[in-house]
Amino acid sequence: MSTARPAASRQNAGLVWVAAVALVAAVSAGRGAGAFSGPAPPSGGSARALGREMAARRGWTGVQWTCLNLLWTHESGWDADAQNPVSTAYGIPQFLNTTWGAYGSGPKTSDPAAQISDGLDYIGGRYGTPCKAWAFEMSHTPNWY
Repeated sequence: MSTARPAASRQNAGLVWVAAVALVAAVSAGRGAGAFSGPAPPSGGSARALGREMAARRGWTGVQWTCLNLLWTHESGWDADAQNPVSTAYGIPQFLNTTWGAYGSGPKTSDPAAQISDGLDYIGGRYGTPCKAWAFEMSHTPNWY
């Protein structure tokens, strides 16, 4: 009797491992969740809650949600008005002006729902999953995805 796991199960185990390693590395380096020094998202119908709902519609729950939350907490603190002081990176996903042009559903906007939708499209198109985007983000300094 074989004890080999199906490929999908091995892939999920691998993603969990990647997320865990990235989280440990980020926290150890002081870059984990909460490292963003900007304002906290509003309470109630927060951008984070909206992001969780929108990610779930794509099947990005569990570890994938954890990776997305880590990624965008690190990038912007889920602040739709976050502006990088040394680049054109803006908003929750911290899109550069060139990224807004390629992946944005419209012009640069401070609307959290539009930013989240465009950011999820970008992650899906470029990396496939939030955990792959987070692993890439943590693989180099300065961090970007």
